[in-house]
Amino acid sequence: MDLAINPFSSGTRLRDMIRAIRACKTAAEERAVVRRECAAIRAAISEGDQDYRHRNMAKLMFIHMLGYPTHFGQMECLKLIAAAGFPEKRIGYLGLMLLLDERQEVLMLVTNSLKQDLNHSNQFIVGLALCALGNICSAEMARDLSPEVERLLQSREPNTKKKAALCSIRIVRKVPDLAENFMGSAVSLLKEKHHGVLISAVQLCAELCKASKEALEYLRKNCLDGLVRILRDVSNSSYAPEYDIAGITDPFLHIRVLKLMRILGQGDADCSEFVNDILAQVATKTESNKNAGNAILYECVETIMGIEATSGLRVLAINILGRFLSNRDNNIRYVALNMLMKAMEVDTQAVQRHRATILECVKDADVSIRKRALELVYLLVNDANAKSLTKELVDYLEVSDQDFKDDLTAKICSIVEKFSQDKLWYLDQMFKVLSLAGNYVKDDVWHALIVLISNASELQGYSVRSLYKALLACGEQESLVRVAVWCTGEYGEMLVNNVGMLDIEEPITVTESDAVDAVEVSLKRYSADVTTRAMCLVSLLKLSSRFPPTSERIKEIVAQNKGNTVLELQQRSIEFNSIIQRHQSIKSSLLERMPVIDEASYLAKRAASTQATISSDKLAAAATPGSSLKLPNGVAKPPPAPLADLLDLSSDDAPATTSAPTTAPNDFLQDLLGIGLTDSSTAGGAPSASTDILMDLLSIGSSPVQNGPPTVSNFSLPGQAETKVAPVTPQVVDLLDGLSSSTSLSDENTAYPPITAFQSAALKITFNFKKQSGKPQETTIHASFTNLTSNTFTDFIFQAAVPKFIQLRLDPASSNTLPASGNDSVTQSLSVTNNQHGQKPLAMRIRITYKVNGEDRLEQGQINNFPAGL
Repeated sequence: MDLAINPFSSGTRLRDMIRAIRACKTAAEERAVVRRECAAIRAAISEGDQDYRHRNMAKLMFIHMLGYPTHFGQMECLKLIAAAGFPEKRIGYLGLMLLLDERQEVLMLVTNSLKQDLNHSNQFIVGLALCALGNICSAEMARDLSPEVERLLQSREPNTKKKAALCSIRIVRKVPDLAENFMGSAVSLLKEKHHGVLISAVQLCAELCKASKEALEYLRKNCLDGLVRILRDVSNSSYAPEYDIAGITDPFLHIRVLKLMRILGQGDADCSEFVNDILAQVATKTESNKNAGNAILYECVETIMGIEATSGLRVLAINILGRFLSNRDNNIRYVALNMLMKAMEVDTQAVQRHRATILECVKDADVSIRKRALELVYLLVNDANAKSLTKELVDYLEVSDQDFKDDLTAKICSIVEKFSQDKLWYLDQMFKVLSLAGNYVKDDVWHALIVLISNASELQGYSVRSLYKALLACGEQESLVRVAVWCTGEYGEMLVNNVGMLDIEEPITVTESDAVDAVEVSLKRYSADVTTRAMCLVSLLKLSSRFPPTSERIKEIVAQNKGNTVLELQQRSIEFNSIIQRHQSIKSSLLERMPVIDEASYLAKRAASTQATISSDKLAAAATPGSSLKLPNGVAKPPPAPLADLLDLSSDDAPATTSAPTTAPNDFLQDLLGIGLTDSSTAGGAPSASTDILMDLLSIGSSPVQNGPPTVSNFSLPGQAETKVAPVTPQVVDLLDGLSSSTSLSDENTAYPPITAFQSAALKITFNFKKQSGKPQETTIHASFTNLTSNTFTDFIFQAAVPKFIQLRLDPASSNTLPASGNDSVTQSLSVTNNQHGQKPLAMRIRITYKVNGEDRLEQGQINNFPAGL
């Protein structure tokens, strides 16, 4: 009757509760059922109900698996464990393992019960205690109960031995000092016939080797015979139904023994020699047409590679991996590729024999296999096979998936740069890559290509002709277009006149108009890419000097960008148009070929740029560049750094905070073709160094506009100093005609008004200026910092960085604590020397750090509103 009234009483069967929970349609209904059942169990616990204690514990375990709290039943577990019957103990130990862990203080109360059950005459109760101890044993319990576990390792029952060995593993992990107590027992277990005991014993030996060096040496001396015997018996045994898996006798025991052999043989020549024969037997006799056999072979290969094996055995192992590569299973092929990469450190020549198979894996349909195979091919490349492997990879590049082209292109470029024996082969391969995957070629790669072309005078004609043909055929590849238009602008006359023809070339007919057409098409095709359009404009400007008859047409093409919405292109269009139209007398000298970059100078600049970037990291969190690589053909491979790009496409100067002049050597081509197009208008971020105040002759960089009016770029003629243009001039000024002397201000008697250099919601910075008579290039700036918030700023630090033509010295601040609400201010003096006074104005980037209530704060910005004449 009670059950009918209350279906959730303590007498409810487990299956009825499970059925009721599964019948719930919402989470709320499920929670209600669980809540009622837990209430009934609590009531039964408080009443001391012994008849249904085991049933209640079974229910609690199911509720625990659903994720509900069941801590109130922990003591019931201990009561069930203390009971005399096996069913109660079984439920109690199961609840103990599920509801408790080694961090629970309640666990201390169960130690005595475990000790009693470990000494029980019933092997099944002993097994329950060993299972529980192996799952939740703490360090204290391990020390207290290890003698009982050691004794049980000598039991007559195989199941008890097996469970005692697994429990010993937990004890050794918790208390490594107890490892020596189990060494003798572990070795004796290796003589057993029962496979379950053997697997447990092998695992225990492996754990002992990790826990203690003494145990490792002991096992090397005493257990190798047993391991060899086990492996030989298992390999040669006849069919045994209880251990057979796909025709292989107990592959799990095989693998465990092989792993232990690897641990024992690693770094020990004697042990390795002892197991060589049995490893060769396993490698040759195991069938590879079943997955279980492949697992054993893989473990055998890994063991051979991990010990001091003979060269013949290693070749055998690598040949097994070669067979894996021909398997249809993708997992087996992937595992084989991973192992072959490890084998490269051991025996490169043996892996080389499977080069053709590995190359086929590069073309596999599975992307994981393709990438791993590509990494392995990269490791296989040497001076002897570089050309053949590169040809295979380039041929595959044409048909490879778009997602794979990026990795494949990077590897091909790296191989070509690293192993090029002659410049012509290097150029041919790079031209092919640019034609097939130019959109995936990194900037530093084609920068290095241009360096090579500029140094190889005998190949400049061949290069410009090859690039011209590639441009007509593959004009959609961005990097190809950039290199091609650069070469066309520099060596256009070689293209038209077929200068420097090689024997392998066939003459081509290219008119001056054709060369201009190619650049014009590129200019229109890449209307969205500012860098490419800027390079096209520069190339057209140079062609106007190389091909005078085309000047009028080029002027019309350039003039089309006068109204471009991109200020950079608009400005260049106006300036270039002025050069073509009004300065014929100096155009030829102005647009001469770019100077050849000296190899030693190039390497020195690279090394210096690395140091400059490291210094820049501290202020602007710039990326750390990689190291330079030297090509065999005498050209330095530029690292993928944002500084010192060949054409200065991504940076100008690294900001400096030292008192000495900052000589950043990373703008070696800036005077002729510095192109920095990074947008620095984003407030609160570290501004890019690519936007200098006034760019040089053909530099293409957006002037930063933050705290002051924009500045207008001016031209620097050879042998003629640059002249400052007033930033407030609204009309277009011909910068090559020179300016009146009125733009050069006298500094001795000029009073400079103070400025608000920086202001945010929390901080205001004011600059006052002072000059010494007779030293117009030197300025002393008195900075005043005011806190606009109601919280005091502590650990206040002000930092500043300036362009390379300015020297800056920061004096110590008056205090590192800035009072709240503008009650007081902190002052600091800055000494500035403008080495291009009258030509370029001051510009400064600032960075302020402080703490508010212990929390770090950072503010930064750029100051361009200095008074004229500084």
